[in-house]
Amino acid sequence: MSERIPCPPHPVLPDYYRTKGEHRQFVRSIFDKTACYYDRINAVFSLGSGKWYRRWMLRMAGLRAGQTLLDVATGTGLVAQEAATITDAANIIGLDMSAGMLGQCRDKLPIQVVLADAQALPVAPASMDMLSMGYALRHVHDLRATFTGYLDVLKPGGHVLILEIGRADNRLVQLLLRFYLGRVVPLLSGIAASQDSRRLMAYYWDTIEECVPPARILDTMQSVGFSKVRKHTSFGVFHAYMAERPL
Repeated sequence: MSERIPCPPHPVLPDYYRTKGEHRQFVRSIFDKTACYYDRINAVFSLGSGKWYRRWMLRMAGLRAGQTLLDVATGTGLVAQEAATITDAANIIGLDMSAGMLGQCRDKLPIQVVLADAQALPVAPASMDMLSMGYALRHVHDLRATFTGYLDVLKPGGHVLILEIGRADNRLVQLLLRFYLGRVVPLLSGIAASQDSRRLMAYYWDTIEECVPPARILDTMQSVGFSKVRKHTSFGVFHAYMAERPL
């Protein structure tokens, strides 16, 4: 019975939405409106954890040449772009619920793109060697349902990599993070891009601050059937969740 209880990554954020349906619509709308600015504001937001970090984590999680990859919430293709340096771009599918983001990705990368929700993957069961998701887990509305779907599309022995940013254990680092990501980044995004970009970055910070702890994410991954569940943390705030579908 407990497996049927929804497991949201964070509580409802009434400044942005009030229901699950509104949440989905808000996320789709805000990313559509900011798609053309996203790479610019991401450079400010990522604190330098750009290409090298994504490529490093993809390799650490198990991506190898010739393997197939489903990049969920691909956005403008930042994770897929690094994956294409490891496996062939023809082996990568980029999936996103924002048509605007997929348009940007399609212009940048020669990969297959699919307009779909992370919790309703239009991919055949046991068909992918690896599934990745970059900084978007906080936007789903049920961790357990999301991870169950991820497990289903992976081949036995397939790998999952979820990149996220979270609260710092160190109080001083958390205060600095709150100042930079909660105030400076939204302000700079509004100046360098648009007011919608400022709102997106404000929403980003609120989801980070309200997100469930890493232990909950790891426990949920294990509860749906993933094996070798683990987390690699860099700089105290960048978390890479990794696991495998059992053979």
